[in-house]
Amino acid sequence: MEELARVYGGSLFDVANAEGKRDLIREQLGQFADAVKDNVELQVFLFSPHFSTQEKKAGLERVLAGADEVLLRFLDLLIEKHRMPVLLRVRQNYDQRCEQAERRLAVEITSAVELDARTADQVAEQIGAHTGMHVDLQRRVDPEIIGGLVVRVGNSILDASVRTRLERLRQQVAKAA
Repeated sequence: MEELARVYGGSLFDVANAEGKRDLIREQLGQFADAVKDNVELQVFLFSPHFSTQEKKAGLERVLAGADEVLLRFLDLLIEKHRMPVLLRVRQNYDQRCEQAERRLAVEITSAVELDARTADQVAEQIGAHTGMHVDLQRRVDPEIIGGLVVRVGNSILDASVRTRLERLRQQVAKAA
């Protein structure tokens, strides 16, 4: 599934980028993927083999009236090739490619208490300086980490939380006993 999402997401990105519609397609693909994710009936209709390719295409045409032609052709292709179940992963891949093209990096900081804006900005600046990318920072509060920070950059996680340190200490004590 990941390989299919990579291939289809990359192809859609290349076409949208070449036609100067990268942001428009990102927005419309996101709206459609969110609608599919949140609507079980739509999932059954699009993913089920009980409905014909023509029925699915006709349904999409009605639902997506006014959508960009690039997106419509892409979704038609997914239907024809019976690849609609990879839609959500295609969206994720497309978003990642957009972030790479824009040299943007999603970073999430989790702390036990709300971080002040200055501290959060300093962390974002350091990550941006280290990676050479513009950081899109999201802050979360999770009292269960007790203290410290958990920083998620892409698929990497730096867990410097007190909870994790205590858990490691507990494991070391258990091994020693």
